[in-house]
Amino acid sequence: MLISKYSSPDFNPYGDTDPIDSDMPWPAPSCRGAIDAVVSLPGSKSLTNRQLVLAALADGPSLLRAPLHSNDSENMASALRSLGATIEERPGEGVFGGDWLVTPGELFGSTTIDCGLAGTVMRFVPPVAALALGPTTFDADDAARGRPMSTMITALRALGVDINDDGRAGLPFTVHGTGRVAGGEVAIDASASSQFVSGLLIAAARFDDGLRLTHTGERLPSLPHIEMTIAALAARGVPVDSPAVGTWVVEPGSIAAADVDIEPDLSNAAPFLAAALVTGGRVTMTGWPEHTTQVGAHLAELLPRFGAEVSLDGDALTVTGGSGIRSVDLDLTTGGELAPALVALAALADGPSEITGIGHIRHHETDRLAALAAEINALGGSVTELDDGLRIEPRPLHGGVWHSYHDHRMATAGALIGLAVDGIGIENVATTAKTLPQFTGLWQAMLSGDAFSGNRP
Repeated sequence: MLISKYSSPDFNPYGDTDPIDSDMPWPAPSCRGAIDAVVSLPGSKSLTNRQLVLAALADGPSLLRAPLHSNDSENMASALRSLGATIEERPGEGVFGGDWLVTPGELFGSTTIDCGLAGTVMRFVPPVAALALGPTTFDADDAARGRPMSTMITALRALGVDINDDGRAGLPFTVHGTGRVAGGEVAIDASASSQFVSGLLIAAARFDDGLRLTHTGERLPSLPHIEMTIAALAARGVPVDSPAVGTWVVEPGSIAAADVDIEPDLSNAAPFLAAALVTGGRVTMTGWPEHTTQVGAHLAELLPRFGAEVSLDGDALTVTGGSGIRSVDLDLTTGGELAPALVALAALADGPSEITGIGHIRHHETDRLAALAAEINALGGSVTELDDGLRIEPRPLHGGVWHSYHDHRMATAGALIGLAVDGIGIENVATTAKTLPQFTGLWQAMLSGDAFSGNRP
């Protein structure tokens, strides 16, 4: 195995990533041989941001060990600091950044929160701002202003919260907090995002009358993310009862302080593990949890459908590719955030594939269905948009610029295709800093066959 700066114990990928010129496409490395690498990843964005909010609402200080340090999590930390929480970085054991000590404070508004591109900030923090005293204005990057927000605005108004959005039903808007939320019963359609459910549940114990929340839509995407929220609440002494499918009940009460270990981000593992299939090689991911609510855990069952062999030895998950990539028919209703990597695999497969149940990813950082179809087709592929998914008919692909649309998962999907196709340039690869600032360094280390050790041995 090769040795390089990426496997050195002195290498800090958070502060020493390869310099990226955002004005020039990043040349995605191609690979004609079978890779054999061990990769570790920083903490889960979904878990980090949930735990940050819970810690800010808790009854005492909480230590978050091995949290994700990225644009999304830094935006969340900044938002909670502006509302009164103290978040201090403490030395940690790994190289992906320190731990976070979160001390709750009295919640005050009279501030402006920049959500950046983070859906969790724009959907998890407004209920917290409603508990604060004073107005809090929410805004975001231009690319995120169009993301669905009407469900959260309508729900909070139904709970008695005064919100001024000038009729936009979206960003920017101002929450006029009074220091309390009455709570009670509310019905919403969370078909566009499970984050509306999670955002309300996380703060519900602090409402005067708790919350009885009912989802009225025909389908609920990304259910594992709601299960993640419920598990995080339960660990802090807040049980969530579900008397019927699509209904959740939280009684009023305190949220317990807790010290929490953040799992590595299994969704960010998708392109790395899929690289084993593209190259016919082997990739081992360390720190794989024995039990988890992360949707990325489904990769262990999904990748074998493309022809991979998957094995688990302790906390090390190994994916081994074979002689090619098989076509698939997948319903990804519960795992839409894995779609970009899996669609990239399907574009390189041995026959047509359909990946459905992912209509909701039209409302992520970009319309991911349209973006994936446009980028693969521009390289010579044949992808057809369906109502709730994509049909992919593999064709020989050629080099070209792969546009990221300010979307971290679009950028990493392009890098995956670049392994098999010469001359792929990723426009704005720096957008991967949203959840994985170390992406380019880790990707190059993987292709070099380096063993990269992060927060876990």
